[in-house]
Amino acid sequence: MTRLAPRDLWLVGPLLLIGLGGTRAAFHLQQGVTLPPDHWAYLLIGLAVLPLLLRRVSPAAMLGLSTAAVSAYLALGYPFGPILLTVPASAFLVASSWPRNRALVAEVAVVGVLAVAGVARGLLPGDRPWNPIIGMAAVWLPVVAALFAVGTATSARRESASAARSEQARRAASEERLRMAQELHDVVGHGLAVIAMQAGVALHLMDRDSEQARVSLQAIRALSRESLDGLRVELDRLRGDPGRADRRPAPGLAEMALLAERVSAGGVEVRLAVGVRADDLPPALGVIAYRVVQEALTNVLRHAQADQAVVGVERFGAELLVRVSDTGRGAATLAEGNGIRGMRERVEAMGGRFCAGPGPAGGFEVVARLPWSHA
Repeated sequence: MTRLAPRDLWLVGPLLLIGLGGTRAAFHLQQGVTLPPDHWAYLLIGLAVLPLLLRRVSPAAMLGLSTAAVSAYLALGYPFGPILLTVPASAFLVASSWPRNRALVAEVAVVGVLAVAGVARGLLPGDRPWNPIIGMAAVWLPVVAALFAVGTATSARRESASAARSEQARRAASEERLRMAQELHDVVGHGLAVIAMQAGVALHLMDRDSEQARVSLQAIRALSRESLDGLRVELDRLRGDPGRADRRPAPGLAEMALLAERVSAGGVEVRLAVGVRADDLPPALGVIAYRVVQEALTNVLRHAQADQAVVGVERFGAELLVRVSDTGRGAATLAEGNGIRGMRERVEAMGGRFCAGPGPAGGFEVVARLPWSHA
């Protein structure tokens, strides 16, 4: 439910005080006005000003009640005075609350009603010449038009700001969905790829080497739990409960040896050459480097038909160089799938450079250059 705001009183309060206190003085300053302000005049002043409080609840009711009170006041022949301030005030409020075309139609109707009231005032008996009415119209119409234009500009600016906020919220939601998709692809996709390889190893060795088959099954169990945990974390984020995810440590260089061990156990020998200490690497770079290596090794398991992969992580000047190469099918894995696209987006989001394609000595190679200073 819409409630009155304190700033509404800042407008209505002064208008009411000026209207009640200044109408008598306006009467003494005008000639040809035979109807002095009485209790009915002050009642109409109140009925013209107080509806401005309704501008948040019902702009239509505000405009209708205020216009009716001002029209009655003018038609009865009371002196021109502060009550007329409610006309430009209501024009501004309506223009800032409604779409421009609707507000314009409403204000034209208001001007028409007030014009009829002015004609009725001019037809009253007594010394009420038309010149003061025409003079007042010439003064107040530009004022109403100016405040209507200001109100329209205010409404347009507010709508533009609202659209910008909505677009920003949509962009943030889209970026979060993309991040979640990348995280699920990296964590769950990698886990499933290794699980599939380990399951194949276990089936192959079950009859010949039951102990090695047991090792593979234990690795499958551990990876399944880890993948499920990662899935639960992302689901918690989706439900709006990031506490679990915040408590989960982000992977980095310290976990890269375990990653290489798991892939090696899946049937692809991984040689790891890390020339950077995990403690020296900014955490943000550590996460990106780990995810690039994880996804590149996942692709090796799934697509390359390789028996060996080499992972290198080195610092060259202001860049961290991450390189993963294999001895597999090379160009056959070049297709820009979700994995390569996800790696590229992660690296470029950090201001880095990414390339993937056939290696110089055959096979396939993934290279990411990440700016050290960006983190």
